[in-house]
Amino acid sequence: MYPAPPEIETRLFTRLPDEYRVTGEPNFWVTVNKPGGMMDSFLEGPAFDRDGNLYCVDIPYGRVFRVSPGGEWTVAVDYDGEPNGLKIHRDGRLFIADQAHGIVVADPATGQTEQLITRPNLERFLGSNDLVFASNGDLYFTDPGRSSLNHPTGRVFRLSAGGELELLLDGAAYPNGLVLNADESVLYVAITSSNAIWRLPLNAGPMDRRAGLFIQMSGGLGPDGLALDAEGNLAVAHTRAGTVWLFGPSGEPVARVRSCAGPATTNIAYGGGDGKTLYITESETASILTAEMPTPGRPMYSHM
Repeated sequence: MYPAPPEIETRLFTRLPDEYRVTGEPNFWVTVNKPGGMMDSFLEGPAFDRDGNLYCVDIPYGRVFRVSPGGEWTVAVDYDGEPNGLKIHRDGRLFIADQAHGIVVADPATGQTEQLITRPNLERFLGSNDLVFASNGDLYFTDPGRSSLNHPTGRVFRLSAGGELELLLDGAAYPNGLVLNADESVLYVAITSSNAIWRLPLNAGPMDRRAGLFIQMSGGLGPDGLALDAEGNLAVAHTRAGTVWLFGPSGEPVARVRSCAGPATTNIAYGGGDGKTLYITESETASILTAEMPTPGRPMYSHM
């Protein structure tokens, strides 16, 4: 065991304006995920464009928000979907992991969407969750559906820049956020229902691609979004624990970032002028928090 790491405070950057909070009868997504309750939103998937705008998704209501550097909100995309994860391609398009439609591509200028891949081999995805680009344009994404410890059916895919889909991992209990290490030889995957981070080597052949346990966590619902900094430290949004953990390259805890809002710290992205500001979506209060981190985030290839 390790000693408790130093703590980093958060502050409120902005919260979803009341005009965008949905009221009334819950829709099907809300009914399934919060029986008997109501959600006015559920924020996830933060990502920055070249102009410093922060995009994030609202799962139950099919919206993608654009948040300016000054904290002003606008709806960039509004469609019939369940957007869960988001990354921005180098050409400016928004790539969305959609629970209902697989991988969806959106134009942030027009709000138009198209389904990129929905039915591989004529079978639908279980329910796509998060995604990340490699430097060569390959897209990695998780597909957990309703998987769990007693129903470990979640999967991880790679969609090559040329359009070839490959199953990298299956049999996981809710694979969620994911990120590549610096030389892109390893894919880190948050396995939410196992409360763990798995390490998936990518240089091995398909017959020898053996996943390993990188970090075993405790408390909270489990790890959600992941991000990497320039020194190889892994930031992990620990949802329902109101925490983002920072782990060193060997898995030791370096710092703990505590939410100043609710406990539902769902996902993270590095931004700000020097790249050291960590932006955190907190879905219970529909807020975006910030924390000043010791090291800048690793540049995302999808922004180049």
